Amino acid sequence: MYGVVLAMLPAFAMSAMFFGWNSVKVTLIAVAASVFFEYVIQKYIMKVKPTVDDGSAIVTGILLAFNVPVGLPVWLIILGALVAIGVGKMSFGGLGQNPFNPALVGRVFLLISFPVQMTTWAPNKLAADGFSGATPLGLLKEGLKSGKTISEITSQLPSHFDLFWGNMSGSLGEISAVALLLGGLYMLWKKIITWHTPIAVLGTVFIFEGILWLANPERFMDPMFHLFTGGVMLGAIFMATDMVSSPMTHVGQLIFGIGIGIITVLIRNFGAYPEGISFAILIMNAFTPLINAYVKPARFGRIA
Repeated sequence: MYGVVLAMLPAFAMSAMFFGWNSVKVTLIAVAASVFFEYVIQKYIMKVKPTVDDGSAIVTGILLAFNVPVGLPVWLIILGALVAIGVGKMSFGGLGQNPFNPALVGRVFLLISFPVQMTTWAPNKLAADGFSGATPLGLLKEGLKSGKTISEITSQLPSHFDLFWGNMSGSLGEISAVALLLGGLYMLWKKIITWHTPIAVLGTVFIFEGILWLANPERFMDPMFHLFTGGVMLGAIFMATDMVSSPMTHVGQLIFGIGIGIITVLIRNFGAYPEGISFAILIMNAFTPLINAYVKPARFGRIA
């Protein structure tokens, strides 16, 4: 868990550079609230020895912060941490028993319950003025809804380099693809995660968005745009790879990642929300026991 924390430091540093000290405040509050609620629930409700020193509550707090706008009110950050830890994790028995990613449970609860606050984006301090009021996915969705073509919408969007670097609006942890990729490479190097789930998610999004784009480039954006915007990188690298709520086998992880990618593409292009990665991961979390049941590793000593 502390290795995951280290892997998230580049994205944290980039969020501080783009959003200032408010991003640090949001992250510290989310982490402190997550650790506090886990300690209190374990000690006084579950009557077990608190295990906050395992680092999992810190990871949940950082991921929750990475999934919210920098201007989110403090009380909503704390409420999100309570739902993430209390409902998403401890209600199932704690670490190792939660079927859903706790940070995403908190994030989706906040998004559904407080949609205005969760879609009010603070300006990115380094982004151009035209790109600081809404997320690229939000601009795309609104433009298409108003009848504009991709050619007309593109002038309102950051360049692909800006998207890759992070010169755009969005949640704290989703704005810099390069920082998230650095964190992912670190976790691969340390063998904290394997490549199967991230590559399956990103590859599926790239392939299916590419098919849509080739079929109608005036209705669908190119696949690189979709890889660099929203929470695809954050979700594929840091949340879909959660060792508790993802499949055990490599084949299962590939199936899991492909499912996440397909659902994300469907929601982004045909759903009501501009983004779909959070819903996609939670839906596939629910399928993890089924995947584990039908894609089992070979028994020890069995001849293939």
